[in-house]
Amino acid sequence: MSEKPLIDVAQEKILSLAEETKFAANGIVSRTLLRTATSRIVLFGFAEGQELTEHTSTQSAVVQILSGECEFSLGGKPHAAKAGDLIYMPPNLAHAVTATKQFSMLLTLSKTEPVSVKS
Repeated sequence: MSEKPLIDVAQEKILSLAEETKFAANGIVSRTLLRTATSRIVLFGFAEGQELTEHTSTQSAVVQILSGECEFSLGGKPHAAKAGDLIYMPPNLAHAVTATKQFSMLLTLSKTEPVSVKS
């Protein structure tokens, strides 16, 4: 069963990301904020030391680090990330994340359409 998004696409809404971010003592809390046919926005709160192991997505992804610090591995290369950083990942890029301190991030997934090249 999928989580009901906090935002109804038929209604305008203003959210405080700081207020909506939840943390668990030894876990990761994710909350779907918005879901449409072509995109999804998810808010994450990571306890220090928590991680998402390497995985891929068929969608383009943009991650905004909202608070704290983490290590983002993109294509097997680790990168330190902190509040204010923006990370773009094309589809099918292997990636992983580890919370080096408690941190929060906003993930935006977008279905991409094939680009046609005109000659």
